[in-house]
Amino acid sequence: MANKTFEELFTELRNKAATGDPATSRTAELVAAGVHTIGKKVVEEAAEVWMAAEHEGEDRTAEEISQLLYHLQVMMVARGITLDDVYAHL
Repeated sequence: MANKTFEELFTELRNKAATGDPATSRTAELVAAGVHTIGKKVVEEAAEVWMAAEHEGEDRTAEEISQLLYHLQVMMVARGITLDDVYAHL
């Protein structure tokens, strides 16, 4: 699997949400399901990051962080929030 940047992932997810079929695209499926469904995934993934950091190695923790970042970006797409909107608060 090729590595991608945070910005590249965000562009990819916006495109999938706009043009993807919810039957074949997890991103399109989540965006169609809405903020509540995405929010539950964000909470789940955040807990998994914590547990991995407490009890598993760096690689597993990094994997869980990548899944959390994915779901956070899906939430951004669903809410129409851009990277610049988030960067303004960093």
